[in-house]
Amino acid sequence: MSPDPTIHSPRKLTPQIVLRSIALNLSFYVLYPLSMIFGAFILFGPRKRAMKALAWWSRVFVWLCRNLGGIRLKVRGREHIPHGAAIVAGKHQSMWETFALFHLFDDPAIVLKKELTYIPLVGQYIRKFRMIPVDRASGPKALKALIRCAREAIEENRQILIFPEGTRRPVGAKPDYKPGVAALYAALKVPCVPFALNSGLFWPRRSFWRLPGTIVVEFLPPIAPGLPRKEFTARLIETIEPAADRLAREGRS
Repeated sequence: MSPDPTIHSPRKLTPQIVLRSIALNLSFYVLYPLSMIFGAFILFGPRKRAMKALAWWSRVFVWLCRNLGGIRLKVRGREHIPHGAAIVAGKHQSMWETFALFHLFDDPAIVLKKELTYIPLVGQYIRKFRMIPVDRASGPKALKALIRCAREAIEENRQILIFPEGTRRPVGAKPDYKPGVAALYAALKVPCVPFALNSGLFWPRRSFWRLPGTIVVEFLPPIAPGLPRKEFTARLIETIEPAADRLAREGRS
């Protein structure tokens, strides 16, 4: 199947986009470290209070995107967002979703690369939130550690947020799902809620430019536990990828 040109077609820069990009990037990269410095007191309090602060920052980030960058958020399929123990698995196209999604969940635990824990202050917050760092260079050991930490999160009735491809992927790129999400699904025996998005059209990876428009995040019907791993992975891909392509075409229009 040949690529759909409506997914990959470029956007032209305008003076307005340039000014909005400068304003949004400047505000984000100033407020982000300042909020960590002045909010460091939450590191010494209960985790639940820290999670409320994280949800607050997520809302602030969405507000900055909308009011400075002209990037709005539209959430579809809210009825599928879990309020108890579950896996939430979806596309990763941009840095945007690593900040913008937290306020949608009751108590999320995001799976992230362990290297982030070595960044001053960032690492302390990751540990406080009890996120799930993964050392991707450790091979099978990393998978065992992932399952162990995820079990602890599920016992606390949390939602595990994972990007099955493991890293940001360009809009319309061929899917590259890693085995981690299937291992979690098999081990945890909880529903998996897939989601698609088109954030890469408006907050492109490895780019300074922030393009105005509406990022759509669409939560899709949950996949019940109990499927064999291969069948689950196939179902996940068949659910997410067509939805992501549809949202990309919608975003381009």
